[in-house]
Amino acid sequence: MNILTFEAHQAPAEGDASTLVVDNTVDPRSIALDGVQRIDLHFPKFTDGRAYSQAYLLRRRLGFTGEIRATGDVLIDQLVQMARSGFTTAVLRQGLKADAAQRQFDRFKGFYQGDASHPAPHFADADAAEVEHQVAA
Repeated sequence: MNILTFEAHQAPAEGDASTLVVDNTVDPRSIALDGVQRIDLHFPKFTDGRAYSQAYLLRRRLGFTGEIRATGDVLIDQLVQMARSGFTTAVLRQGLKADAAQRQFDRFKGFYQGDASHPAPHFADADAAEVEHQVAA
């Protein structure tokens, strides 16, 4: 995941059709995605998780492959779940340092459940590897 400080984030230029800024009340299925390369999803408060659902819908159901950027009240402890939900970039809340963010990812090396970028549960990978090993033997 790409981590940006508040100061490094640039809002899209006026009239830039390749970047959408989407309020967290908007259903992603109602958005025209043709030509869109980046979608900014907003967290008005860290306790409001609707943007997680939007990101997941964009990745899994709508097949959006561009950048999904988290903006707003983004805290370091949210980053791992953001990445698992389909976000590719996070803009940290003003005053937070991006170098501290990597420690959050270092704490969690892997997950049992599937997620937006790897939908199959991880035990399925082990099962497939075992079957492949048995066939090769």
